Amino acid sequence: MNINFTLISQAIAFSVFIWFTVKFVWPPLLRAIEERQKTIADGLAAGERGRHELELASHRSSDVLKEAKQRATEIILQAEKRASEIVEEAKKTAKEEGDRIVAGAKADIEHEVFSAKESLRQHVADLAVAGAAKILRREVDAKAHADLLAAIQEDLK
Repeated sequence: MNINFTLISQAIAFSVFIWFTVKFVWPPLLRAIEERQKTIADGLAAGERGRHELELASHRSSDVLKEAKQRATEIILQAEKRASEIVEEAKKTAKEEGDRIVAGAKADIEHEVFSAKESLRQHVADLAVAGAAKILRREVDAKAHADLLAAIQEDLK
């Protein structure tokens, strides 16, 4: 055997093997590698999009939370203002009612005072008439007159 023939036949066999590999084996391997690279790239891109969306969602949620807190503060302030208004209205209504009750009580008191004065005048007039009648029935005597006046004074007390 000749070394040159063996070397040439191995070179031809190797060339056929390389051609066969390039023609039939290499394209499916490249397609599989490219598909895998594409899948990995898509996965990385999806991961990046997910991270970006997570950051956006985090910002949106913090904005919504701030807005909700601000709205809650506004609602609380409005409720406190309304409560203050209700208290003031109640105070005003109570003062008006109290003034009306006081005015009514004053009117009743004035009426009672007037009635008492009229009753007292009538009673004093009756006593005066009774005293005069007693004085006129008796003799005019200074001592008797003084006793009658003392008795009238006692009746007035």
